[in-house]
Amino acid sequence: MNTIKHQKISSPGVKKSKSKKKINHFTDVHGLPCIKNIVASVEETPEPISTVITGTIPRWINGNFLRNGPGKFEIGNQKFNHWFDGMALLHQFKISNGKVTYKSRFLSSDSYQSNKEQNRIVVSEFGTITMPDPCKNFFQRFLSRFELPKPTDNANVSFVTYKGDYYVSTETNVMHKVDPETLETTRKVDWSRFIAVNGATAHPHIEPDGTTYNMGNSYTPKGAYYNIIRVPPAKKAEGETLEGTTVLCSIPAADKTKPSYYHSFAMSENYVVFIEQPIKMDLLKIATGKLTGKSISDGFSWDPKRNTIFHLIHKQTGEQSSVKYITKALSTFHQINAYEENGFVVIDMCASDDGQAISNYNVQNLRKSGEALDEVYNTLCRTFPRRFVLPLTVDQRTPYFQNLIDLPTTTATAIRTGKNTVFCTHEDLHGEDLHEYGGLEFPQINYGQYNTHPYRYFYGCGFRHLVGDTLIKMDIHGKQMKVWEHPGLYPSEPIFVASPSATEEDDGVILSVVITPNEDKSTFLLVLDAKTFEELGRAAVPVNIPYGFHGAFSASASTDAGGEATA
Repeated sequence: MNTIKHQKISSPGVKKSKSKKKINHFTDVHGLPCIKNIVASVEETPEPISTVITGTIPRWINGNFLRNGPGKFEIGNQKFNHWFDGMALLHQFKISNGKVTYKSRFLSSDSYQSNKEQNRIVVSEFGTITMPDPCKNFFQRFLSRFELPKPTDNANVSFVTYKGDYYVSTETNVMHKVDPETLETTRKVDWSRFIAVNGATAHPHIEPDGTTYNMGNSYTPKGAYYNIIRVPPAKKAEGETLEGTTVLCSIPAADKTKPSYYHSFAMSENYVVFIEQPIKMDLLKIATGKLTGKSISDGFSWDPKRNTIFHLIHKQTGEQSSVKYITKALSTFHQINAYEENGFVVIDMCASDDGQAISNYNVQNLRKSGEALDEVYNTLCRTFPRRFVLPLTVDQRTPYFQNLIDLPTTTATAIRTGKNTVFCTHEDLHGEDLHEYGGLEFPQINYGQYNTHPYRYFYGCGFRHLVGDTLIKMDIHGKQMKVWEHPGLYPSEPIFVASPSATEEDDGVILSVVITPNEDKSTFLLVLDAKTFEELGRAAVPVNIPYGFHGAFSASASTDAGGEATA
């Protein structure tokens, strides 16, 4: 399967482009268009406004398409340094009977309110360190440098659900409960009030019964630990948030003072899979950042000499496998899916061979143009979908130095190299033609029906720029793909919504917010037929919207269409 047969789906009236020169890891690109407006601050739109419909929005789609991401990149005369630092702006596309309205609100976080009141950056973010208050005297400013950095509650990454309620989340210990109808912030929730963790990911996994799993770090005198978190499915009393949450398993970091960074994790029917990658966080450097004038991002480093470790934890017992599954150094932010098959755990993810991409997303890089922008892009290692397969049974009878995987559907390998060590290599879930689109990120599946189960399709963004510039549907069977693209348009993470009468995995639509950085007030919600990947319709919004991160679809109670899709 060396070549992908692929189909490009262009917007109506746009000629299909000819096949372009393939881009691989070592081929430089030239002439990238400037996209500085995707990180331009905007105003909120708290009251719903109408959109202009082109084509047809299927009438069965009935609910709120919720999006999260940064929307304000400067406070007073101070500017945030990193894309991840912008103040959280929450978006709602209300879809009903073929019509769409739009509204947005800034998250009413402590960080946002403090910054707004003092008209300067008061709370440090991932790539921005706050400076001492100039109104304080010299001695007060000097002492303030010895204070530990206050964790931000600027939850600008994703919409997530716990016990049926919607929250917005980042990777600190604080998230905010949000009303999905009004986008108003209703409650601040601190994970550390319920369990001993210093944060949690913005990518939990949800079981069909509502039980939710997540991960969060804890930092102790004995070192750093990675914790598997389990949140029960239902409230016992009105107003409860994370009551009943437990730590299922604590995994000591391989390096006690430099734990690995992780953005998400994988989950199969019976296992949680944590991927300990060689993106390291120097806790001492982060803790002393205010004294040294260094941001949290300055405490991140990539160590390509270290292996990547897969930790396997049983979801019911919390028991960690004694087997250490390892592979060469890689970085991964998003997993696609994981499932069990004939004694193996199959894990699909988007991964690259370099872990330095975070540093490239400084706001100043996103605002570059010409050769300077090309240079930034050409330093990025492309991210591609990969499959790893972990054998569940490794005991004294298991042979050494031979491939343990006998599944006919994969070329991934797993070789026992020590008593409790298995070295794994991956299978590419794509062919050569995906290189033309710069790899794939922001993967999504038909989550409600196929998460933790064998599946065929996933969707994502192609990255021929610093942000997504195409939408891609990948068919694992035959590794074929369909592509939606249009010059100058930058689609964000695709969310799958199943049709009410769905009988097949891809019966439904793809929703994506498409940003138009070089056209004023022309952003739109795109609706694609998930099966054919052809455009059904779009809803143009008469305001500017920055490029965002993750979101979810919340179906109205009166419809069975699509259920809920989490990021």
